[in-house]
Amino acid sequence: MSFWPAPHTDRSVHATVTLPGSKSITNRALILAALADRPSTITGALRSRDTDLMSAALRAMGTEIDGEGDTLTVTPAEALHNATVDCGLAGTVMRFLPPVAALAHGDVAFFGDEQARLRPLGPILDAVRRLGVEIDGDSLPFVVHGSGTLRGGEVTIDASGSSQFVSGLLLSAARFEQGVTVRHDGAPLPSLPHIAMTVQMLREAGVEVQAPSGPRAEQVWSVAPGPIHAVDWDVEPDLSNATPFLAAAAVTGGEVTVPHWPSLTTQGGDVIREILVRMGAEARRSDGKLVVRGPDRLAGIDIDLHDVGELTPTVAALAALADSPSRLRGIAHLRGHETDRLAALSTEINRLGGKVTETEDGLHIEPTALRGGRWHSYADHRMATAGAILGLRVPGVTIEDIGTTAKTLPNFVELWDAMLSDGQVDAGPAGAVR
Repeated sequence: MSFWPAPHTDRSVHATVTLPGSKSITNRALILAALADRPSTITGALRSRDTDLMSAALRAMGTEIDGEGDTLTVTPAEALHNATVDCGLAGTVMRFLPPVAALAHGDVAFFGDEQARLRPLGPILDAVRRLGVEIDGDSLPFVVHGSGTLRGGEVTIDASGSSQFVSGLLLSAARFEQGVTVRHDGAPLPSLPHIAMTVQMLREAGVEVQAPSGPRAEQVWSVAPGPIHAVDWDVEPDLSNATPFLAAAAVTGGEVTVPHWPSLTTQGGDVIREILVRMGAEARRSDGKLVVRGPDRLAGIDIDLHDVGELTPTVAALAALADSPSRLRGIAHLRGHETDRLAALSTEINRLGGKVTETEDGLHIEPTALRGGRWHSYADHRMATAGAILGLRVPGVTIEDIGTTAKTLPNFVELWDAMLSDGQVDAGPAGAVR
C-alpha cells in the first residue's frame, strides 16, 4: 500500500476552490430520474466512484443514462429487469437500491467491496421483505427477487444506525402499490438533514410526502402512490467535500473562498460555517460565495454532531490542532460508516502523538504537540482528508491510500496541491483541475 506525503506549509493558504456537485443530491436525482414518467436532465452531477456505481447499477437494470461530463440525460426503462449491482463501499447504493430492485422483473444480485460487508443493512432489507419482497441474505452479498411490483404499506424500522434506511424506502415508494408509511422506533435518528433532502426532492418531483413537522413530532414519513414526475435537476456543490479546504484556511490563518455556496440548502455540510466561527474563524457568505478566514489560534469546541456526522473527521482534525480541549458528541452511529470512524480517528491522531479518548457517543480531544508519522485511511475518504488537514501543520505525515478520496472527490491530490499554490481550483465535472 502506497503512502502519500501530505503537503506541509508554514504560510497562510489563500485560494478559491470551485467544487463539483453533491454526491447525496446526485445519487437521489439519479434514482428519481430512473423512476420518473419521462426523461430528465441532471446538471452539475458529481462524477465520482459512488455516483458512477449508482449510474452503472441503474443502467444494468435497464435505465438509459447518457453524458460524459456533469450533465446527464436519464431515460427511464419501460420495465426494470434482472441485473448484478456492484455497491463498492457506497451506502447510498447498497441502501437506496434494494427497493428499486424489488420493482425489477427478475433477480438483482448485490455485491461490494470486502469492507462493505461490515456495513449495517438489516433494517432496509428486513423492511423490504415485510413490504412484500423475497430477499436472500442479510448483508452483502444479497439477492433481491424482483417481481415488477411491490405491495408497500406500513413498516416500522430502527433507523438509528443510518438515516439512509429511511431515505431508501421513501425514494421509490411512490411506485409501490400502496406507497409507504415508515415509522422509526429506536434511538434518535442521525443525519436528519439527509432525510429532509430526500423529502424535498420527492416533493420537487410531484410526489405527495408527509413528514414530521418538528423535532418532537412522531418520527413517521408517508409517501402516497402515484407518478414521479421528471425534473431537470440542478445539483448544488458538495458542501461536505468543501470542508477540508475551508479547514485549510482555519488551521493556517489563511483565506479560502468557495463559489456557488447555496443560500438555502438541506446539505448538512452547511453547518461547517457555524463550527468554524465557534472555533475562532470568520465565515462570510455573500454574492453566492463563502469566504472563510482563519484565526491566529483555533479554539476547541464542545458540539453535538449527531445530525452532521459526516463532518466529524474534519472537526476532529481541527480540534487536534486547537489550543483548548474539544468534545464531539452524538456520533455513536459513526461506528457503522465506511469504517468505525470513532476508533479510526482516535487511533490515528494518537499515533501522531495526540490525546484522544473515545467516549460512548463521541470523542474527547486534548490539544498536544503532534509529530509526523503514518496515517491510515481505512479505505475511508473522509479519514484520508482529515489526515491531509493535519499534514498542513504537522510535518512528516504520510497518508495511506489517498486514492480512496475518489469515492466522492476525484483528483483530491491535484486539488489540494493547487490550493496550496494559491491557485484557482476548479474541480470541474470529474474533479479535474482546470
